[in-house]
Amino acid sequence: MPRDASELARRLAREAEAVCRHYLSNGRRHGRYWLVGDSRNTPGRSMFVRLNASPKGPAGKWTDAATGEHGDLLDIIRESCGLLDFRDVADEARRFLSLPRPDPAPKLMSGHARAQTGSPEAARRLFGMSQSISRTVVETYLRRRGIPSVHHDGALRFHPRCYYRADDDSPTEVWPAMIARVTDLDGRITGVHRTWLDPSGRGKAPIDTPRRAMGDLLGNAVRFGIANDVLAAGEGIETMLSIRYVLPTMPMVAALSANHLAALLLPLTLRRLYIARDTDPAGEGAATTLTMRAEAAGIEAFILSPRFDDFNEDLRTLGIQELEAALRVQLVPQDVARFFPLATTDTG
Repeated sequence: MPRDASELARRLAREAEAVCRHYLSNGRRHGRYWLVGDSRNTPGRSMFVRLNASPKGPAGKWTDAATGEHGDLLDIIRESCGLLDFRDVADEARRFLSLPRPDPAPKLMSGHARAQTGSPEAARRLFGMSQSISRTVVETYLRRRGIPSVHHDGALRFHPRCYYRADDDSPTEVWPAMIARVTDLDGRITGVHRTWLDPSGRGKAPIDTPRRAMGDLLGNAVRFGIANDVLAAGEGIETMLSIRYVLPTMPMVAALSANHLAALLLPLTLRRLYIARDTDPAGEGAATTLTMRAEAAGIEAFILSPRFDDFNEDLRTLGIQELEAALRVQLVPQDVARFFPLATTDTG
């Protein structure tokens, strides 16, 4: 949590009951807790907010017994007011506390001001608020995409009620979402990618743009495993998870788009790069550009070509054994010995 958020949360906790009476007006006090339906101020009793510090925890912490969600008073302000960006949440908290707004963020050395929406700070907060994908619609969704074993190395999380707006003039909707962590070469979170899902897990949510990224993306990626001398890189999350289903120990990254794949920053220790291209003009152009950049840096580059549009379509159409066979002949022999399982890949 950013330092400013920590301080705001502490100040709000000192006024926990006043916060609840203002933002959770459909609830009521019961002993040491404020009871309400949920953090969006729905009438009910399934969510409880601790009003005073106790051995069980600090004031301001809340848990929704119906969903397992939990958080602090900043989360209550965000949910009850329908706010998307953390800066808006912080401004609302300061307004409630009658605190002055902070000085504008200084301009970066490049001359560009810090983004007011979709910032890396907002991305880190969203990822931190999300939960494990285990036994959620994320696993259901990926299983229906042909990926029953998700070797994501902590890069994926689940948010049960992730905000979505088609545009600035549209109402806010909430949908479950797969949240993917975007990091730089040092492992710092610079952004997230959201895939809004149908609550059944049968596919993406029925909205105009069910995939969106936020934060600093250029050069960074969703990383599955830590790259040293060998790395596989491609565009889509499901594309790279399909390959990683076959090669669960090979480090991989999803750059999220063709343009970002072409601009991917490569580790200094890298010696061999496999580029999983999509078979469209943008994908082929990105693979060509990244190949030239890798070779100019003294890195061997090899193109991995799917039979259909991408490797997830190959997995769903051809099955795991044919995908394994296709990848086996496209890797150099030492990487076949190093990364392919000794036994035939489980089809379960």
